[in-house]
This record gives sequence, structure tokens and C-alpha cells, in this order.
Amino acid sequence: MKNYLLLIAALVISMVSCKQSAQQDSYSCDATPVETHALIFDADTIYTIAETFIDQPITVKGYATHVCSHSGKRCFLTGDRQQHSIRVEAMGKIGRFDQEQVGTLLTIEGVLRERRLTQTEIADMEREVNLKIEEQPQEEGAMETCEAELANINEMKEWMQARGKDYYSIYYIDGLQYHKTKQ
Repeated sequence: MKNYLLLIAALVISMVSCKQSAQQDSYSCDATPVETHALIFDADTIYTIAETFIDQPITVKGYATHVCSHSGKRCFLTGDRQQHSIRVEAMGKIGRFDQEQVGTLLTIEGVLRERRLTQTEIADMEREVNLKIEEQPQEEGAMETCEAELANINEMKEWMQARGKDYYSIYYIDGLQYHKTKQ
């Protein structure tokens, strides 16, 4: 029932918004219709609601902080407060992201996905980092990198313990379409 009401609200909003002038660079109502979502989440707040929207359509707004230089098939978004970032995979109508989009405010429509790291995978990661520390000579920067990796692993463990979970969630978006948004 909740999904049905959200769908109706999204359709009404999309009909109204098509009649108004939009502040968008590359999106128009003459394009092929795509399901629009009534709620647009900021990239900083996506993690607070992520569990509720796994494998569901979602719209997220944020600044592109990085675009993968080789293929452009991946970008990372962060919100106004730059507290979190979320990975966006180029799928659907998104052929690729361009390097020029770094620093640009984007609105992405896609499907929120979850990748669960198990306790075993995290233990393997920790073991590999500790082996690097033992095997590598104390090169400049190498130790700091390993320490940062261990700190991330410890944060994952703390997150799992605080939530009583036996896995660590990594959320990302399969991006289906996007447009530049004016600030």
C-alpha cells in the first residue's frame, strides 16, 4: 500500500513538474518517460534511510567528488556537509560520467543496492594489511596507508557490534539517469 501511494505521488509530481520550467541542464519532459521519485535524498543523509530502500528506486542529489578516469563508469557523490559519499555505477541511460562533472551538483535516479562484507571477509582484509606491515620495509607513506586501512577495518567492526550484525553494509546506487542541478 505504501509503495502504491508513493507511486501515485510520484506520478502527480512528475505531471506537475513537466508543466513548470525546470532548473535542469540535460533533462526535459520530451524525453522517454522514466519513473520519478517524490523524495530526493541528499548524499549525506542517504545512510540514515538506506536499509529501508535497498533494491528500490531512489533519487539522490549530491556533488560529484570523483569520476573514474579510465571508463567513467563510476562516480562518487557527497552532500552539502560532505559527511558521507556514495558510489554511483553508470547504468541505464548513463553511458558514462565525464571528468568535467567533478564538483558539479547532480541528481541521480537509480536503484539503491547493498553489498554485505562478512566477518570472514573483514578478517581476511585485516590479515592482509597486517602481512603488508610485516613484509614491507618502513617506506614513507606505506605505514600511514596501512594504519588508515586498519582504522577503516576497526570502524567496520565497531559498526557491526553496535548494530548487532554479522556483516558490514556498503551501499551504492545503480544509476539509471542523471541531470545537472543548479544550486
